[in-house]
Amino acid sequence: MSVSPTPPPAPPPVPRVTIKDVAALAGVSKGAVSLAFNRKPGLADATRDRIFAAARELGWAPNLAARSLSSQRVDVVGLAICRPAKLLGLEPFYMEFISGVESVLTERSCSLLLRLVRNLEEEVGLQDAWWRGRQVSGSILVDFRADDPRVTAVGRLGMPVVAVGHPSLTGGLTSVWTDDATAVTEAVRYLAALGHRRIARVGGAVSLGHSALRTAAFEKAAASLVSARVWQVATDFSGEAGARATRALLTGADGDRPTAIVYDNDIMAVAGLSVAAEMGVRVPEDVSLLAWDDSQLCRLTRPTLSAMSHDVHGFGADVARTLFDVIAGDGASHPVATPVLVPRGSTAPAP
Repeated sequence: MSVSPTPPPAPPPVPRVTIKDVAALAGVSKGAVSLAFNRKPGLADATRDRIFAAARELGWAPNLAARSLSSQRVDVVGLAICRPAKLLGLEPFYMEFISGVESVLTERSCSLLLRLVRNLEEEVGLQDAWWRGRQVSGSILVDFRADDPRVTAVGRLGMPVVAVGHPSLTGGLTSVWTDDATAVTEAVRYLAALGHRRIARVGGAVSLGHSALRTAAFEKAAASLVSARVWQVATDFSGEAGARATRALLTGADGDRPTAIVYDNDIMAVAGLSVAAEMGVRVPEDVSLLAWDDSQLCRLTRPTLSAMSHDVHGFGADVARTLFDVIAGDGASHPVATPVLVPRGSTAPAP
């Protein structure tokens, strides 16, 4: 009876070449290899050629299925805004902010997925659907409230986000913010230096975290003034609401109405200027007006509007760059430049 010879042992499996091997041979990061093969900007030609040469030497090519899956996630950034469409289209702040975000996305061949929502609960569901459906690589979160439900929701998902808001509101998320309290204090001190002691603020919705921070800062700054009287009116940021608030403030007797009004955006300040003209109240002789957000609108009025000015386009660009850092595991919270006072024709010494 013959016995079959024992088959030779199978050769050991050939180790699979990975993107890590290509990166090591080319002397670059895995992210650089991904940029090269996805034809994305950000690499010098010599570096790109070195990566391709290393891949050819190792016989490596990117997995097409993985690239397809990845492309569904890395080329889109989400932004949901809880504002009426009509109001958003008129508000220079968000137009400039979105323009800044887009300037960075364009450099990286990415797109912005913008949605308007009715409330935070709707946005929580939307962010969940975006992330689970691999529609976005991350999101920009704006208009934070106290105890904002989005903090817990995105943390549970493990979704990369950047929160546009003060760290006291954003629950440990990577945040980019303006120092509203310092800017409000500067505005009040400037008006006080002009002799104003009856100062009003036409603010935004009380539910918004940044409105609450400005309200507290305004009260604190005004409390330091001798014999001061202050008014604060909450609105929805619209021109119509700003006009109504201004009309109500200016209907008092001469000694019972403000001599200076600070507005939380430029639309309301422009509306307030029109109301003053309608009522025969001279600006700045009878009342000084100061706007927040220094858009082109402030320089087109007569008189031109004094404003707390900041680079909104640069703010949006900074937020977008920070989101890409978060996606890469390297993002850090930080403030942007504090708004600075730009005096123009709408402010003058108190009458």
